[in-house]
Amino acid sequence: MRRRGSSLALLPLLLATHAAFAQEPLDAGTPAETVVVGTPLGRTAGSAQVLKASRLTRLNLDDAHAVLQQVPGVYARGEDGFGLRPNIGLRGASSDRSKKVTLLEDGVLLGPAPYSAPAAYYLPLVGRMVSVRVLKGPAAIQYGPQTVGGAIDFVTRDVPVALSGAGQLAAGSYGTMKLLGWLGAGDEHGGFLVDVAHLGTQGFKRLDGGGDTGFSRTDLLLKARAEARVGGARHRFELKTGLSLERSNETYLGLTDADFAVDGLRRYAASKDDVMTWQRLQLALTHRVEVGLVELTTTAYRHDLGRTWNKVNRFRGADLAAVLANPSNPRNELFAQALRGEADAATPAEALLIGPNRRVYVSQGVQTQLRARFNTGPLTHALEAQLRYHFDSIDRRHSESAYALIGGSPERLDEPEQLTASGQDATHAVALYATDALGLGPVTLTPGLRTELIASTSTDRLAATQSNAWTAVLLPGIGAHWQIIEPLGVFAGAYRGFSPPTPGQQAAQPELSFNVEAGARWGRRGEKLELLGFFNDYANLTSTCTFSSGCHEQDLDRQLNAGQAMIGGLEVLAEKTFFFKGISVPLTATYTLTKTQLLGNFTSTDPTLGRVRPGDELPYVPAHQLALGAGVDTQRFSLHAQLSFIDAMRERAGQGEADPQDLTHAVATLDARLQISVTEQLRLTLDARNLFDTRAIVSRRPFGARPNAPRTILAGLSFQY
Repeated sequence: MRRRGSSLALLPLLLATHAAFAQEPLDAGTPAETVVVGTPLGRTAGSAQVLKASRLTRLNLDDAHAVLQQVPGVYARGEDGFGLRPNIGLRGASSDRSKKVTLLEDGVLLGPAPYSAPAAYYLPLVGRMVSVRVLKGPAAIQYGPQTVGGAIDFVTRDVPVALSGAGQLAAGSYGTMKLLGWLGAGDEHGGFLVDVAHLGTQGFKRLDGGGDTGFSRTDLLLKARAEARVGGARHRFELKTGLSLERSNETYLGLTDADFAVDGLRRYAASKDDVMTWQRLQLALTHRVEVGLVELTTTAYRHDLGRTWNKVNRFRGADLAAVLANPSNPRNELFAQALRGEADAATPAEALLIGPNRRVYVSQGVQTQLRARFNTGPLTHALEAQLRYHFDSIDRRHSESAYALIGGSPERLDEPEQLTASGQDATHAVALYATDALGLGPVTLTPGLRTELIASTSTDRLAATQSNAWTAVLLPGIGAHWQIIEPLGVFAGAYRGFSPPTPGQQAAQPELSFNVEAGARWGRRGEKLELLGFFNDYANLTSTCTFSSGCHEQDLDRQLNAGQAMIGGLEVLAEKTFFFKGISVPLTATYTLTKTQLLGNFTSTDPTLGRVRPGDELPYVPAHQLALGAGVDTQRFSLHAQLSFIDAMRERAGQGEADPQDLTHAVATLDARLQISVTEQLRLTLDARNLFDTRAIVSRRPFGARPNAPRTILAGLSFQY
């Protein structure tokens, strides 16, 4: 508590600054795309992209992975075909469970436990978002704790100022059902919003013996707003609360490569009882006061998530990943036959250990953000500062029971359940950042500084041990932008990247990097071109073992300090809209080139690293990634399509020519959407996902080959009023 108080003592200083800068009403003409320290998106001193509602609705995608592939420098690794378990990386940072990305909703941390357990098992349904912001480069220091790659902010619908609403209903392949709807009303004094989203399917995988391999997901969001003017200040209060539920018949169990080649959508009956259920509650109360050119926003928030995943963990007498990777090996042959249902388990070693991983997460805190604009002589200032106190925790209880595979299906053995993990990690963190966009004519210079003070505790109930750790770090950054002529600008920046160490591990060091970028940006009505290069020099790359990467139970959540590494690349974004009489034709293209190199020499318990030698490339980072979009919009109809390509990726660190079983497949998919206007309020829709039905192995971690989603067709209608 003493450490927390010393940082909170800065709050009166922020309030005093707030009063000193209060001069005249806040400029109503602030650009809608102002996302970084009060600067318009086109003149940001760094890399920032916003997918606005008009862009999100072109294809109306439900998988956040597919949505984010429209942004250069973002990598998404498939796992279940639906994007239920997000694996997102930025600029080469690990995509495993999105643990190296700061994920936010409306500017507030959304991960289950962003400090104590950053592996994200939850993302909001992207279909109900009005925009998605991706911030990289020096802007990343505004959004911690993960700043090595950047941040992704999912923005929800605001409370409307008049009675309005909209809805979508669609159904199609594999029993897929989609429902989105919102209704709100308000005026200058207040209002409300009800936002409902449901997405479900019976699943595209064919379970041996039959069964549901799909999921059901429901999100409910409620908002209430009240506004008032007191003297010269405008106050706004907003209450936001939400409930999210999911039941998914998902598994980590994949196929052998040979079985995948015959039927990539097959699923072994050994996983028929695998199911995850979770529920999430969120609550946020925000107060914003505007006085002249100053805005002070304070948000108190709490998120609770509880999840239970009953799933296949391992064979008692064999490594499950090794069995699926080499089923013809005499040591693995009987185990592989049992999985396929070709032979019954006959020995205790052939028993399959299945059990629930139960976890309860808490994430809560309060943050205060100050924004002010003022002039000092010829200099214009856009000052932004934020102070946040955050607490989160994860409580784990993992257990498993023995099952015999009879006819390929698991039957419970008369053995007691074994408790394999029980413990809690908890973290208190105080974060403070301050940035100022200094403008002088066509030049904008944006220096910034972030500090993180982190105290963590890790308790292992089975070992009856407890350990504590403390981290303090300063993270400077600076960006510059020069508007050479009205449509053309150049920018560059440098900052220190950071990823917190694993809680309670004394030997764990934070991940630290020195990141630079430079580029040029062209923009005017109907066209945009951005070209930049980036280079991240890691002083210490870290890896934390997760089940999703194939780590064994005894190694879960352990951190490895992997030492020096280098990641560099090129990002290209191009947009052009051609306008004809009553017709617009938007074209988009994004491309990312990435090169990675580990400089250390070590052996890791993380299977995605293994035995590392200097010069090895990082796993799950595609060298090439491309997205091309095209569309036609008229008053009566619109047709949009997007072709996405992801290069083959190593599944284990290495160099030179890789074993095919250590590579995912390169995959290109085409998504399309047709909308026909029946009236001004009603539209008919036809959506096609993976139109050419491309089949590929997108992952073999942790257990065997798993596919991307096959062709899916949805027909529906949308309406608004």
